[in-house]
Amino acid sequence: MQNYEMMVIFTPVLSDDEFKAAQKRYTDLVTSNGGEIVHSNPWGLKSLAYPIQKKTTGIYWVVEYKAATDFNAKLNVQLHRDEQVLRHMYTALDKFAVEYNEKKRNGAFSNTEKAEA
Repeated sequence: MQNYEMMVIFTPVLSDDEFKAAQKRYTDLVTSNGGEIVHSNPWGLKSLAYPIQKKTTGIYWVVEYKAATDFNAKLNVQLHRDEQVLRHMYTALDKFAVEYNEKKRNGAFSNTEKAEA
């Protein structure tokens, strides 16, 4: 099992219920393939750096998960088939990134404190 972080940008025309259904669809896909959701963080509607499909905003969702290395091929196919997804990106996390994310979620860093690299 490898640790991953995925960011998905959904089309801004989704309702709140459709956005939650899309999140559930992908979390269920991870868990049904033997993976585990570590943390889910819906950012909501944000401006895009550049227009994608003539849209200037998108609904962002960041999820951290554990899965087998061959699972990302299945996930990639599903994300490319979904018309609600404008862009997606997943990255493998090393042990330092996992530790940093854990500390960040638990509030170890205040606004004035900087994370030491």
